[in-house]
Amino acid sequence: MEIFNYSDLSAMDISRLVQRNVDPANEIRDLVEDVIAHVKQNGDRALYDYAYKFDKVELTKLYLDKAELTEIAAAVSAEQQEALQIAYSNIYKFHKAQIKPEDKVETMPGVTCWRELRAIEKVGLYIPGGTAVLPSTFLMLGIPARIAGCSEIVVCSPPQKNGKVNAFIAYVALMLGINKVYLAGGSQAIAAMAYGTDTITKVDKIFGPGNQFVTKAKTIIQSTTTTAIDMPAGPSEVLVIADRTAKPAYVAADLLAQAEHGIDSQSILVCTSESIAQATLAEVEKQLQILPRAEIAKQALDNSYTIVTQNLDEAMDFSNQYAPEHLILATENWKQITDKIINAGSVFLGNLTPESAGDYASGTNHTLPTSSYARAYSGVSVDSFVKKITFQHLTEEGIQNIGPSVEILAEMEGLHAHRNAVSVRMQSK
Repeated sequence: MEIFNYSDLSAMDISRLVQRNVDPANEIRDLVEDVIAHVKQNGDRALYDYAYKFDKVELTKLYLDKAELTEIAAAVSAEQQEALQIAYSNIYKFHKAQIKPEDKVETMPGVTCWRELRAIEKVGLYIPGGTAVLPSTFLMLGIPARIAGCSEIVVCSPPQKNGKVNAFIAYVALMLGINKVYLAGGSQAIAAMAYGTDTITKVDKIFGPGNQFVTKAKTIIQSTTTTAIDMPAGPSEVLVIADRTAKPAYVAADLLAQAEHGIDSQSILVCTSESIAQATLAEVEKQLQILPRAEIAKQALDNSYTIVTQNLDEAMDFSNQYAPEHLILATENWKQITDKIINAGSVFLGNLTPESAGDYASGTNHTLPTSSYARAYSGVSVDSFVKKITFQHLTEEGIQNIGPSVEILAEMEGLHAHRNAVSVRMQSK
């Protein structure tokens, strides 16, 4: 990991450092557009073709039913079931608390306005299954979808070499009351949920993280169809701010936990001194040697770097420009800087709070904005699965009170039918 001194960096240098997952020659876009077009035109046939081409498996059907999921899930041990149940319970508790009815507001006598929640009817959940299978992502998406009350939940996950899904995915599906999992991955799964095929239902909104191809497919779909997306959640990333109170071994473990996700992941270390940086990087090298996914982590670290700042305020300034998906404050002094956080997906406070806790079982959601999208997007929540519909009701007193103002405003805009819609009601009293 290359080391930079923050004071030596120009605005252009910082702009270059915080940019990631770009596609300057549109190579990814061109490939994804071809996949989307093929799925749109050929439906199921295209999904069978891509399963053979990308997943190296020849499927005889595109889904697993409840009986098949139950058989696969039997391989999950009692210990693993308990861990998944604890994660389920904590995630459910945190997300259930997000359902809160709003008060009705009388904006003036006789004029009452309010909002009510309605679930999005059909949602699609994309569960990655490439170099790592992620049942935790299934929990993070399926639980708020269930709490919101979505009437149809379509789940797509890439097939394994045996033409099935991982046992943990099957077990979580049963936990969530989902009786069918579709065997489709990558950008072709996104296209299938956006356009619908003979087998897969078209959905109203697509959720879930993925690689650059999945992310690109979601952004294209959002701009070309009536299907919405949760956010552009691409390759994962972490930024760790560390000062003299940090534990280098802990920080190194956090950087590697992110790096092992995939070769296009990024782990950024921001330290208040070079000595902390060197101690941490030495720990990274030490811990890297024993990781089963060391080769993947190594390539991700080649795509990562370290920034040395003079103090925590400078560190936070850089972090806000980077806008990380995950932000770890590896310092005993985290209370001094939390109010300065402007852009971040999810924040982990202090030396005893690893990102892994939020990734799996603390209760917060780990489907978060990446690639600087934390500047404008929040992570997935129950809110992501609902619409908030506004209501208003006017009484006789209300139309008389608000009517004259509406008439004047409509007249100002030259919209006489708008004015008349109020006038006829006022005059009919």
